[in-house]
Amino acid sequence: MGVLIEELKSGKLPVNLSKIAQQEECLIEDLVEGIINGTVVVPKNKIREITGVAIGSGLRTKINANIGTSIDYCDLNQELDKLKVAIKAGADTVMDLSTAGDLDEIRKQILAHSEVPIGTVPIYQVAIQSQRDKGNLISFTADDLFKVIERQVKSGVDFLTVHVGITQLALETLAKQGRVMDIVSRGGAFLSAWMLHNQEENPLYSQFDRLLEIAYAYDVTLSLGDGMRPGCLADGSDTTQFQELITLAELVDKAHQANVQVMVEGPGHLPLDQIEANVRLEKSLCQGAPFYVLGPLVTDIAAGYDHISAAIGGAIAAAAGADFLCYVTPREHLGLPTVEDIHQGVVACRIAAHAADVVKKVPGAANKDHQMAEARRKLDWQKQQQLAIDPRQAKKMFEERKGATKACTMCSDFCAMKLVSDYLRIE
Repeated sequence: MGVLIEELKSGKLPVNLSKIAQQEECLIEDLVEGIINGTVVVPKNKIREITGVAIGSGLRTKINANIGTSIDYCDLNQELDKLKVAIKAGADTVMDLSTAGDLDEIRKQILAHSEVPIGTVPIYQVAIQSQRDKGNLISFTADDLFKVIERQVKSGVDFLTVHVGITQLALETLAKQGRVMDIVSRGGAFLSAWMLHNQEENPLYSQFDRLLEIAYAYDVTLSLGDGMRPGCLADGSDTTQFQELITLAELVDKAHQANVQVMVEGPGHLPLDQIEANVRLEKSLCQGAPFYVLGPLVTDIAAGYDHISAAIGGAIAAAAGADFLCYVTPREHLGLPTVEDIHQGVVACRIAAHAADVVKKVPGAANKDHQMAEARRKLDWQKQQQLAIDPRQAKKMFEERKGATKACTMCSDFCAMKLVSDYLRIE
């Protein structure tokens, strides 16, 4: 099995791509063209026995769910429960962001229990190993970093977030500009601290060719991380953010030349009126590479409801052309999410993605909406529950307030659907 882009350029067509094209209701020729041109990626390690998923232009907006341990809550079984719940709720991919416990074993078990692509942020493991072995987070070497990347890739990881755009120039720009929240990316903070302490360039940037060789060997997709993403509205669309994006654009071109699949990560926290411009700028600078956004969150004061804030921003971003939404849970900024938080985050993100797909006229996107309208007209509650993004919640809410009539208890005998059907329609 070779590198996907090279196989397609030579005329070979992997079986999984036919399955993906069927799922996307798109022409296989269009899918192939997108992968070759770099506007579509299929994160799938060559050693994984999964179908994979296509992310990019013209396709259904995909969503990612983050799971993983922390120092305060380190329970592998709970993380596997979160994985199961995320996939059942409709996550297209899952990222393991574990920072406590046996990270290799945790990743191994997550990979073994997942039928969807799995992503990681290697710098987490590098910094944590440095803390364990050398007493602090920043005593690792460039070789340490690349050894962990290679180990994770060999274990089967399908895509990697790598903060390649945090350069000395980016740090200088940050220092000159000043921000309310400086750097909010955990991986970005690890690398920045290392760079400032050692007075060296980011090895992921200075040795990007080495990173490409590792990704190429296992056909792993690189997700170019937004380590300088704004963490509050006040920092949105600033010079530091765009300095990093310019660097990522240069590296996207290098990845394409090396036949390595690549996507670009984006903000973050943004006011509503800046979201579309951010998406269009990424698409223009980065040759149409798939855009993977966290939210964006459209307000800083939705603590406890940040999944809603992110869904609002995600819908706008995806409608403007973003291809991949990273979910946010209700517990964002407050603590490690529970299993129920995972479910709520995925559902909210799916709503945002679907709303955008209707706008983008993604094939088949509006079909269920039409079917739902018909079911509502007929007061077919079972069908409505089946069509709902979260059938469990729809059924629960209906049953809790179920009345004596066929209509719901909001209107009962005064139901508009019932009255109009009785007088205007002949069944």
